[in-house]
Amino acid sequence: MSIKFESADGIARVTLAAHERRNALTPEEFAELRDVLASIAASSGERAVVLTGEGTAFCAGAFLPSDGPQVPPIVLMRRINETARALHRMPQPCIAAVNGHAVGAGMSLALGCDLVVASTAAKFGQVFVKRGLSPDFGSSWLLPRIVGLHTAKRLALLGDIIDAHEAARLGIAAEVVAPEELGAAATRLARRLADGPPIAMALTKDLLNQSSTVGFDDALPREASAAAAYMAAEDTAEAFAALREKRAPVFKGR
Repeated sequence: MSIKFESADGIARVTLAAHERRNALTPEEFAELRDVLASIAASSGERAVVLTGEGTAFCAGAFLPSDGPQVPPIVLMRRINETARALHRMPQPCIAAVNGHAVGAGMSLALGCDLVVASTAAKFGQVFVKRGLSPDFGSSWLLPRIVGLHTAKRLALLGDIIDAHEAARLGIAAEVVAPEELGAAATRLARRLADGPPIAMALTKDLLNQSSTVGFDDALPREASAAAAYMAAEDTAEAFAALREKRAPVFKGR
């Protein structure tokens, strides 16, 4: 399989495993990744997700043979968009563990995750323009919101490759570690997320995802609706009980 899935202790690990082509995804693999993400989203047992690539690359984007796409562009874009939506809508927090090149849709895939941990070997690039293409996988929406409009234009219009430290400076990567420490760093972060309250985290993620498309006056009733949901949850009562009893809370997603 070109998409590997593992799960242990509430942490799902999704690995792109086509290292012979730097984990560039075919239309079929985009659909496979979409289905894996949708399955995780529907699971109450998965509380955090780590997404990474096998070998020396994270993802080289969409696999485009040198003689041109093997499927109609509309089919390829439908698969790409469905996968981008599945990642964006997944209630669980997702960490991109970027081990090498994340370029084109591969960079967009990393941007679509909630947090990015990058190896010092990681490289990021919106290289679409160098192939006569324009951004996809949601990066035209994601990138300006992460780095600002003018920096997004610089990255997208010039197609320059940036290293992990520049990605951290721009707010793309939350943490930069040595290559041999990447797996452990991503797991530590995933463990913190997985031990948190799933309902509150899903509500928080949704509020933040919607924040750039709603006005302030619209955000307030959304926050109130979220409050009604989490105040009715057992996890919230457990959090306050743990605070009173000076112990670590144990969240059950209820």
